[in-house]
Amino acid sequence: MTLYHQPVLLQESIDALVLNPDGIYADATYGGGGHSAEILRRLSPRGRLVAFDRDADAIARAPKDPRLKLIHNNFRYIHNYTLLEAKEGFDGILADLGVSSHQFDTADRGFSFRYSAPLDMRMNVQGRTTAADIVNSYTQTELEKIFRLYGELDNAHRLAQLIAAARAQAPILLTDDLDNAIAPALPSFAEHKFLAKVYQALRIEVNQEMRALEKFLPGACASLRSGGRLAVITYHSLEDRMVKNFIRTGNVEGILQQDSFGRSETPLEAVNRKPVLPQEAEIQENTRARSAKLRIAQKR
Repeated sequence: MTLYHQPVLLQESIDALVLNPDGIYADATYGGGGHSAEILRRLSPRGRLVAFDRDADAIARAPKDPRLKLIHNNFRYIHNYTLLEAKEGFDGILADLGVSSHQFDTADRGFSFRYSAPLDMRMNVQGRTTAADIVNSYTQTELEKIFRLYGELDNAHRLAQLIAAARAQAPILLTDDLDNAIAPALPSFAEHKFLAKVYQALRIEVNQEMRALEKFLPGACASLRSGGRLAVITYHSLEDRMVKNFIRTGNVEGILQQDSFGRSETPLEAVNRKPVLPQEAEIQENTRARSAKLRIAQKR
């Protein structure tokens, strides 16, 4: 399990989530199955777990357990399955928004600049759009917006210019092609950190991650029973802000809605006012945990 993927904030997230061993839980992002395995370990023979993933490879590697049901679909559609799998609602829902270690470490998936590989980055390999499609077909303005919004890169305009110039000479099809195209914009220090943000921005766009999260949060809230818990692990400020806003106001924009009497009761209540962060020992063991934040909420 740990060779395929090392789960982040494992004990902290499952401690907060599984309060009823006989309950029905959902792992909205199965991935390497580390969080699911811990949930199952804490469930009684009567407990159940429903897990979602859009990566067929992750689904294929899942263990056989009568308490576990796997659904090959995007977590944004979780509410579509609630009446079928948990008529009274789930006791808890977990979402780990990170990319699995296996996806990063499999060269031909194209998620990492560490390998020379096709620019792919699709979590669902049956999806239509690859990272190569984006860098070769999006306008310069659209590319700039992606790098600024999803990569939080100050020189997004320069990056988009370089890509537009490079693709005019030849299509950008490989990770090496992209790296060479943007090489003049790379800083002399922290080059790998900069490249990671470039690849992050493209991956988010390829997989429509922000749109999926925007759909998932109200769907998950509607799928919880009263008193059920939602635990979400985020890895960058944009998605963390969306989760924080939704818990606080009931929408990702963070706009508190009031009724005609001035009341503004929201469907969720934060369990932890500040996000739970990984301990230094975990970061030393797994550097991919360093940016993780865990937010937990309970349905009123």
